[in-house]
Amino acid sequence: MLCDALPCASFHCVTPNGTAIRAFREARKLSIRRLAWLSSRDSSHISRIERGLAGASETALRQIAAALGVPVAAINREEAP
Repeated sequence: MLCDALPCASFHCVTPNGTAIRAFREARKLSIRRLAWLSSRDSSHISRIERGLAGASETALRQIAAALGVPVAAINREEAP
């Protein structure tokens, strides 16, 4: 994914709150693989997001939030400029 390979300043991506994603995922008893499938993402990317090692595009963030059944704001972390 482009957000993994290049700094987020080059593309419009966000740093989601990986802790919140993991908490919602675990509360719904979803594996990383299942969340990845539901959100059309790669499981390794979901894992890196949860650990704070990767950002996500706005589209990816919307897909993850939809798969978890939560609003984007629940898993979005706004970065200070």
